[in-house]
Amino acid sequence: MNILLIEDEARILSFLARGLEAEGYSVESAGDGRLGLALAVARTWDLVVLDLLLPSMSGLDVLAELHRRRPDLPVLILSARSDLQTKLRGFELGASDYVQKPVALDELLARVRVQLRRREPVDGGLICCGRLELDVERRQARIGAAVCELSDREFRLLRHLVDHAGKVISRERLLADVWGYTFDPGSNVVDVCIRRLRKKLGPDAPIETVRHAGYRLAA
Repeated sequence: MNILLIEDEARILSFLARGLEAEGYSVESAGDGRLGLALAVARTWDLVVLDLLLPSMSGLDVLAELHRRRPDLPVLILSARSDLQTKLRGFELGASDYVQKPVALDELLARVRVQLRRREPVDGGLICCGRLELDVERRQARIGAAVCELSDREFRLLRHLVDHAGKVISRERLLADVWGYTFDPGSNVVDVCIRRLRKKLGPDAPIETVRHAGYRLAA
């Protein structure tokens, strides 16, 4: 697994790199925002660990650009900024997790493992649910003759609904199982992703909204 650290404090950078490498991860680093963004988009990574207070380009600006250019790449924010507004802004811009400095290495490693588990390849095959077909290998969805490409997050969300077809799945459970959040970030990331899926799947999209309860895939 390849991890990119974008952090300008040499002491923290060295500490994090040693800890991650001791767990068997391949780690590279960047000490400022512009260099970090350039590395992030130029190569293949499994996870980016991103500070917010960076020279040359702020971490939030890096995050926004990464989300635009590499929307499937998970980004774990590691920052001393603890205010709720900054945390919510980070999630709105596409962060997968937000960890406040200082943090115990064991906790950080646990958060990293959660993100990387969600990058592990799934088994190939075709899953059918009514008119909906989910191509696991190609990460495509089909309804009739219409075929749509899915982002990593859209695929994981739709796969979760397919695996629990006919059952109502709460937003809280989707946040935990698809996004890896252990708390409610206070944003509408689930609803936004559902809207994108419905738009891609078209008027026959079998995703139902159950008021005050969550979402259900019509079986």
